[in-house]
Formats: sequence, C-alpha cells, structure tokens
Amino acid sequence: MTTILSVRDVKKVIGKKTIVENISFDVKQGEVFGFLGPNGAGKTTTIRMLVGLIKETEGTISIGGYSIKENFREAMRQIGSIVENPELYTYLTGWENLKQFARMLGGISDERILEIAQMVHLDERIHDKVKTYSLGMKQRLGIAQALLGNPKLLILDEPTNGLDPAGIRELREFIHKLVKEENMSVFISSHLLSEVQMICDRVAIIHKGKMITVAKVEELIKTASDRVEWIATPISKAKNMLEDAEEVREVSIEGDRLLCRMDIASISSWNKLFVENGIDVHSVKELVFTLEDLFIELTRGEQHA
Repeated sequence: MTTILSVRDVKKVIGKKTIVENISFDVKQGEVFGFLGPNGAGKTTTIRMLVGLIKETEGTISIGGYSIKENFREAMRQIGSIVENPELYTYLTGWENLKQFARMLGGISDERILEIAQMVHLDERIHDKVKTYSLGMKQRLGIAQALLGNPKLLILDEPTNGLDPAGIRELREFIHKLVKEENMSVFISSHLLSEVQMICDRVAIIHKGKMITVAKVEELIKTASDRVEWIATPISKAKNMLEDAEEVREVSIEGDRLLCRMDIASISSWNKLFVENGIDVHSVKELVFTLEDLFIELTRGEQHA
C-alpha cells in the first residue's frame, strides 16, 4: 500500500521543554488511522505539526511524498483538515462559505463545489445560512471545505465534538464511504474510543510525549484476549496454585475476583484441577477488553482526549 503520511523521529521542543520526541508512524492510502493520547501527551502538538501550524524541531514529516521542510506548499496541498472546530462564517450560506474557501485555494469550479456538497449530503441545504445548521451539518460543511482541494489525506481533530449519537453515526458512515469510494486516507484524533474502535484500521497511542504503540485495532485488542476472571473459594489457595504455574501470568485479587492471564484453552483443565484440590469454582469467564480498556491500561488510567 502507498504511504500517504510518513512521520519519522519527530521531536518538538518549546523553550526548554520537550513536548514530543521520537514520534514515528505511517498512514497508508485508503486507511483510517486513529491517533490517541491522554491530555497533555503531545497529541495536539503533533497534529499542529502535521497541518503546518508549527514546525518540528527534529525529524521529518512527508505528505504524499513531499517533505514539509523542503516542499511545504506541495505537502500542504495533499491534506484537508479540521483542527478543533471548523472555521465557518455563520452569517453566510453554506454555498457562500465553500465559494469563499474555494477562492483562497484557487482553480476550483462551481461543479466541484456542488459535487462536494452532495458528497457530504448538504446539497438540499447548501443555500441556507450556516447559522440555521445543526452541529452535525456544520461539521459536514467543515469537512466539505477540507475536501475541496481533492486531498489525499483528511485530518480530523475531535470530529465528534458536540455531535449527538445520530450525528456521530452519520459521520462514521460518511468516513467509511469516503475511504471506500474515494480511496482517501483519514487521520482521526478522538476521545470517543468506542468510535475509534469501530472506524479505524490502525491506531497510534502517544503518552508523555512518546509513542507507546502503533498497531491494528484488532491485533491490539487480541493482545488482551487471554484475561480470565475466577470466582473461587478459598481464593488464596487458588491464587497460590496459579502463581506456581509458569504458563499463568499477572495473577491478582480484586475484591472477590481472581484475575490472571492464561491460555483460554486451558480454562477447563484448570477448573478440573481446582476442584481436585478442594477449591470451589463458582464462576469463570474470559474477560472481553475494548480499545478503551486497553488505552486506560497502557496510559495508566490518565484522562484521555
């Protein structure tokens, strides 16, 4: 797959403080890539470097094969972005907003504007004033602006902010359609990790200014598919038996629950072994982890955004 965005060993220092360092990842063509991190992790700083708002101190960022340092103008032509809230003139119509943005870009026809309005399902309201739009419609108009220049990469920073469940679902479906029909790459930063899990192919997690993982969502979740919860008495005896087994890891007691990591296929044999050793097993279950569970574990429970 073609690499659309390449970030290599990026570092940003402001004053004497290192905000991020050794940041490296790629985004492929036709991929939805999630970028996650707790508050203060350096996520916003990284995004601002990607869209050219601030310069990296060290490292390289290339978009569509163009280096931001060496060919800034061409690199920026490869992306469309919404960082925080879309900049809209609420006293103008949706069409007038897109026309104004098209003038700044240059070379964009009315036919292209109409095509984009239809793509984001705003064609029936495009001549209404933006102040009459719902939050979801404003977000779609912002995305329409970002798409006018026919970018290879769409960068969305917290695109679900302020949207109700229907608006969030609509945005998710639109992104899937954009990737499927236009083969566009989409880079998303969001605090709604359930949405990230549903929509993203891969994710990167940044913590305290450093990358801690870049992985496919399904593979990341699979790493936690060996968690087991036992309710058994006496719990201390069961815990000792598990701790003595080399194939069992991370044994702990939380309240009346005995938690561990083990091969799921071995649950039945362990259940039999417990019973044979006078331990009453009241229940046992495989714990199903979500991306949010893993995020909290990897970042030690710090607030995410």
